Amino acid sequence: MTDFFIDAAYSSVNKYGEELCGDSVEIIRLKDSVIIVMADGLGSGVKANILSTLTSKIASVMMKEGISIFDTVDTIVHTLPVCSIRKIAYSTFTLLKIYNDGRVYAAEYDNPPFFLIKDDSPVNVPKKETLINGKKVQESNFYLNDGDMLAVVSDGVIHAGVGAVLNLGWQWDNVLDYFMKLYGKENYAKNISSGIMEVCQNLYQYKPGDDATAVVVKITKPGIIDLFTGPPLDPENDSAVVKKLMEGRGKKIVCGGTAANIVARELNEEIKVNLDFIDPDVPPTARIKGIDLVTEGVLTLSKAVEKIKAYADLDLKECPANYFSKKDGASLLASMLVHDCTHLNLWVGKAVNPAHQNPDLPVDLSIKLKLVDELKEIMERLGKKVKLNFI
Repeated sequence: MTDFFIDAAYSSVNKYGEELCGDSVEIIRLKDSVIIVMADGLGSGVKANILSTLTSKIASVMMKEGISIFDTVDTIVHTLPVCSIRKIAYSTFTLLKIYNDGRVYAAEYDNPPFFLIKDDSPVNVPKKETLINGKKVQESNFYLNDGDMLAVVSDGVIHAGVGAVLNLGWQWDNVLDYFMKLYGKENYAKNISSGIMEVCQNLYQYKPGDDATAVVVKITKPGIIDLFTGPPLDPENDSAVVKKLMEGRGKKIVCGGTAANIVARELNEEIKVNLDFIDPDVPPTARIKGIDLVTEGVLTLSKAVEKIKAYADLDLKECPANYFSKKDGASLLASMLVHDCTHLNLWVGKAVNPAHQNPDLPVDLSIKLKLVDELKEIMERLGKKVKLNFI
C-alpha cells in the first residue's frame, strides 16, 4: 500500500482582549503516523489555555506511547475535574491518529464533529459511542486517500457571528460549505485553515467572542526535492554528487554559482542567466537543462529561509495568498520548498568557497552551514521530512 504525506496545519484566533488562546493543538509526527490533538479549554484566557494545553499534552503523549483511548480519557478526566458551577468538563478534545497508509482513528469528546471531504463531496463516517467514566466519546475508524481532506474546528468557529453578523452563528453546515470551497481552490492545509480563520474574523467583526481554531489535514503523494549547494570538500566527489542529484525522483534545485558550474560541467550543459526578472535585493536566477531551479548561493538561501520562517510564523492578516508570488530567486526557492516539497534531500558541500574569502564579503562556511541547519529546522517545523547529506 502506498505511503502518503500527511499535510497537517492549524490556525487560531484569540478571544478579543485575550493574549492567550484557550484552544490548544498538538501535532506529533511519528515514523508511521501523525498524532493530532485539538483541545478547547473552558472559558478563555490564561485558565483556558492552561487547561487545553494540559489536555492536548496528556492526550498526545499517551497516544504516542500506544496507551488506549479508555486510559487516555480516564487520565484526562481525573487530571481535569468537572467545573463545580457549570457541571461541565474543563476541556473538550478531538484526537486523531493518521497512519502513513491512510488509516485514521478518531476520538471526539464534546467538540464539533470533524469534517471529511473526498472527491469534492462531504462524507459521513459511522461513529461508535463509548462511555468512559461517564463521558461520551465518539470513536471512528476510516481511510483517507490522495487528495482527501479532514478538518476539526473548535466551537468558536461554529459560533462565529453570534449576536453580530449572524443570529445563530456560522453553523456546522455553513462551515462545511466553506471548507468545500477552499478544498476545491487550495492545495495546502495551512491555506485552508487560514481561510477559515479569516471568515471567523470577519463574522466576529475582528472582535472574536470566543477562541476559534481550525485544524486541517490534506493527504498528498510525496513531493521530493533534491537541493545541492556548495562545492564538495574533495573535488573528486563532484561527479558522484551530481549523479545522486540527477537520480532523485523529484524536482532538483541548485543553489550557488560554484555548485551550478559543477552541475553544468558534469551534465555538459550551458548555464544561462535569467534576466527576465531583475530584483535589486536578490541575485538573478539561471537555467541548466534538467534542473528545475538554479539560484545564487548564500544570499538567496538566506532570504528564502527568512521568507519560509516568516510564512510559518505569520498570522492570517499578515500572510496574503500571493505571499510567494514574486519571481525573484528567493521567492521561487521558498515557494518550491513550501508548496512542492514533502521530502527534502539536502546535498551540502563542505569546501570553503573561494569567493567567500573576499574580506569585503562577511560570509564563510559556518554561515552557510548555519543557514542549512535553519532551513532543516524550519522545514521540519512545517512537517516536511528532511535528510541532510554533507559532502
